[in-house]
Amino acid sequence: MAELTTVARPYAKAAFEYANAEGKLELAVWSTQLAKAALLVQDADFARYLSRPSMTVAEQEAAFFTAFGEDLSPNVRNFISLVAANKRLMALPVIAELYETSKAQAENTSDVLVTSAFAMTEAQEDVLAKQLAGKLGSRIKIRTEVDAALIGGIIVRTGDLVIDASVRGKLAKLTATLNS
Repeated sequence: MAELTTVARPYAKAAFEYANAEGKLELAVWSTQLAKAALLVQDADFARYLSRPSMTVAEQEAAFFTAFGEDLSPNVRNFISLVAANKRLMALPVIAELYETSKAQAENTSDVLVTSAFAMTEAQEDVLAKQLAGKLGSRIKIRTEVDAALIGGIIVRTGDLVIDASVRGKLAKLTATLNS
């Protein structure tokens, strides 16, 4: 994975810098279309088809653009052609992820994944978003998932930061303390 990130980083940087220079609408277009392109190459059957050794770059491009459909902007089409010419189509999911990271940093936004033992209400999400915005100094976009194994509490993940305020986490710490 680290190797793929190294390969994808310059492509993501170039895509972001171009889209950012063009404005907010172009940022959104690139975001949507890179996400769709990433989904395409993550499909196991399609990825296997594209990865056949007998397939030329032109055939890969044709198959990719046919599968993508008509709603591909000319700039993104050129970008994907460049990625295909360099035999990096399988890096598109990482390119899309790195692009989104750059976009979030530019917009001073943090994507936060909150895992809770029970479904959170909208009011709880709003309170948590305000608290996290104060701590992180950025606007917060919350995604939630439920994991009953937490027993109670929440785990907050954003970037490299993990805040484990779950009962399961507290029990694990207590167990580690008692065992040492």
